Amino acid sequence: MCTSVSPGARAGLVFFRDYFDRPPVNHPELIPHLFRTEYSKIVSVLCKTFGLSNIQMAEDIASETFLIATQTWGLKGTPKNPTAWLYQVAKNKARDGFKRDQVFQQKVKPELEHGIGASEDLEVDLSEHNIQDSQLRMLFAVCNPVISPEAQIALALRILCGFGVAEIAKAFLSNKETINKRLHRAKERMREQKIDLTLPPAKELENRLGNVLSVLYLLFSEGYYTTVSEKKVRKELCVEAMRLTYLVLGNTVTNAPEANALMALFCFHASRFEARTNAQGEQILYAEQNRANWDRELIQKGEEYLGRSSRGGKITKYHLEAIIAYHHTRNTDSNEKWEQILQLYNQLLQIKYSPVIALNRTYALSKANGKEVAIQEALKIDLKDNHLYHLLMAELYLDMDTKKQRQHLQLALQLVSTESEKQLVLRKIEQMDAALS
Repeated sequence: MCTSVSPGARAGLVFFRDYFDRPPVNHPELIPHLFRTEYSKIVSVLCKTFGLSNIQMAEDIASETFLIATQTWGLKGTPKNPTAWLYQVAKNKARDGFKRDQVFQQKVKPELEHGIGASEDLEVDLSEHNIQDSQLRMLFAVCNPVISPEAQIALALRILCGFGVAEIAKAFLSNKETINKRLHRAKERMREQKIDLTLPPAKELENRLGNVLSVLYLLFSEGYYTTVSEKKVRKELCVEAMRLTYLVLGNTVTNAPEANALMALFCFHASRFEARTNAQGEQILYAEQNRANWDRELIQKGEEYLGRSSRGGKITKYHLEAIIAYHHTRNTDSNEKWEQILQLYNQLLQIKYSPVIALNRTYALSKANGKEVAIQEALKIDLKDNHLYHLLMAELYLDMDTKKQRQHLQLALQLVSTESEKQLVLRKIEQMDAALS
């Protein structure tokens, strides 16, 4: 099956890389940025070249490459082309490491020579085209149904997205030991089942697409609603999710309505990047955002993908969330807008109940039908240990019950996990006190 990326998808990749992905120039910040964007590319290409059974060695080579970069750049300064420098070091380490490895000498090298002809100089192809092809293959390999759904997501976040074990544990509400065991078992399972990076038949690609989109959704969400960083928006994670989604859209089989809907959702959310934080990096809630800072070009791209997602009769959660996000980009605050959003949340909850979705629905309900109705619905939601719940309750009690408003703000203050969230709550308390004085 042809795995080439279409010209349209390639243009989209360039657009998002140029639009968002401007790496910092200072090497202490640059290396973590490059680790996030380049680690998975190196691992995927090495696995395609030397076999998925050598995934641990590929990860070790990628990690060692960045360790060398940290040491060398700290002494000699950042090279003119940091990415090319990393690729060259990875190539050299791969050639040396795999040739020394006994398994490579006995098993892998004969297979490679049988397939491509004897060669002493193995080529590690880190061209843009091969990187894209390798990552698409890796994406569908780790989403093989013989691996448990939880392990699929953990493996994809680790290999394809460069997540640390601690970050994955946070995303799963788990601990590092559990995640390490899960990753180890998943890799063992891949070896036992002899999973490789050959793209499966069209029907199997379609079957795995749901798992792939779930991984991309989680990746973008961690960037947009980050739980492990003081930065309220981690654009590099969102850009990686968009880039990988473009790879999915570039394949004719997986260029499905739900994939287009997911990309539309990403575009609509990304359009509000600059409006979500102030100059101090503090979070700005939707109602307080300066709409002049919303990116109209990204909104337009979201509309294009939303239009492409309409073919076919299946409505997924990605369609509903994308349409909700589309309405949020409308520069209006009419009752009609919020009634439409409310109905979309009702449909979303019918597909799969989630307390967080129910909480978001409650805000729409307050805008459409009034705060009193919304408060009664909010009291039914089991999110009392979530600071966002108490922030919403404080908003609902605004101008209605100052005592309860303050109680919920104090509870939110106790539950926040980052300094930026703490500053948001403190700002709310200051605003309330100023209004009362």
